[in-house]
Amino acid sequence: MTQQSPARVAALQMVSGHQLQDNLRAAAVLLQQAAEAGVKVAVLPENFAVLASDQMLPCGQQEAGNQSVIRAFLAQQANTLKLWIVGGSLPLALRPDGSVIADRVRASCLVFNDLGDEVARYDKIHLFDAQVDDAHGQYCESDTFEAGNQVVTVETPAGRLGLAVCYDLRFPELFRALRDKGADWVCLPSAFTWKTGNAHWHALIRARAIENQLYVVAAGQGGHNNSQRRTYGHSLICDPWGSVLAEVNEDGPGLAVAALDKHRLDQLRQQMPVWSHRRL
Repeated sequence: MTQQSPARVAALQMVSGHQLQDNLRAAAVLLQQAAEAGVKVAVLPENFAVLASDQMLPCGQQEAGNQSVIRAFLAQQANTLKLWIVGGSLPLALRPDGSVIADRVRASCLVFNDLGDEVARYDKIHLFDAQVDDAHGQYCESDTFEAGNQVVTVETPAGRLGLAVCYDLRFPELFRALRDKGADWVCLPSAFTWKTGNAHWHALIRARAIENQLYVVAAGQGGHNNSQRRTYGHSLICDPWGSVLAEVNEDGPGLAVAALDKHRLDQLRQQMPVWSHRRL
């Protein structure tokens, strides 16, 4: 049997603002570009459609009902473009078990297959409550979001995908758990601040890829989202050796595209079987 050709994936970089429809139009342009580039799976950034904190609850309530806008958009785009889409993150006022959240939302990363079916959901586990020396200053996601508690993987045309979102990057035990569940690659929809991203983005992504022998596809917000918020961008694809295969090096929308080579992944894991060498 011949070796299957490596599947191309894309990390989509956006500069989302406070207008939902404008954000969806911008996402549609990038998804079209990804499809034209022969991509099989496209990853959107965190908060790609809704960025403002005061919009999260009403939007999350709408998305939990029968008149969804963002979920319907993702399903339609996936089906029309025949493209698997990792929907960054969007607010959902509904837990995976169907129970309603009254006063907060989950930051949910939804995966749609190329028929437009929702095939996986991950709710961000680690919430960004931190002080950052930037114009925004204080970030407190737990005021708006309820943390998830499930580790999620899903089979895709590019291999088994592990789902993570932004601040999750700082918690290596989650990536260990994803590798234990068979992940070949991990997506990381993000909205890293410029200050924290400039200090830690590349180092953390390369570390998570190397120590777990995984591809990491990190799709970020990148630019001045508003007068107080500047995001780092540098959306990229990192291989399990820690090499950056593709990167968006400028502010503004763009795509980082690369092929995820399962044969190379298996070869690296065989040559340096760190998983079997663990002692703790």
